[in-house]
Amino acid sequence: MKKTLYTLFFTFLAVIAAQAQEFKIITTVESIVPSGLGRSRIIDGNADRDYKEFATVQTEEDNTRNKADRSDIRVKDFEETKLLNFYNIAGIRFQNIAANDALISSKLTAMAAEGWELVFVTSGVEADAGDKDGQGIFITRFVFKR
Repeated sequence: MKKTLYTLFFTFLAVIAAQAQEFKIITTVESIVPSGLGRSRIIDGNADRDYKEFATVQTEEDNTRNKADRSDIRVKDFEETKLLNFYNIAGIRFQNIAANDALISSKLTAMAAEGWELVFVTSGVEADAGDKDGQGIFITRFVFKR
């Protein structure tokens, strides 16, 4: 009897462990455009895409490219949360950064409450390159799994 229970228990654990994991990425884009003219957002895509539909495997015998239409890749179903820009007309605005931190923390807390585990964070910046470059963003990607 004990052997049967142990076998069933370990079989149950194996089935649970074999289930595929689900990943989700949340992206924040924060403007570093001078004078507060940029746009800052938290982006949470709600649509699923299968990368296989848009990929090809190139070989020496077959080098045809994927003919998928770009409009099929675009996602129109997403949640967009407004953030404040890093700069205003007077320069860097630390209150805006604190406000963004509060909103981002709220989003991350909500994700954790939904069973998502934060596994990786990466960020990058395209900074202002001088007087003639009025462009710039600070982007962060939060990778979750469950």
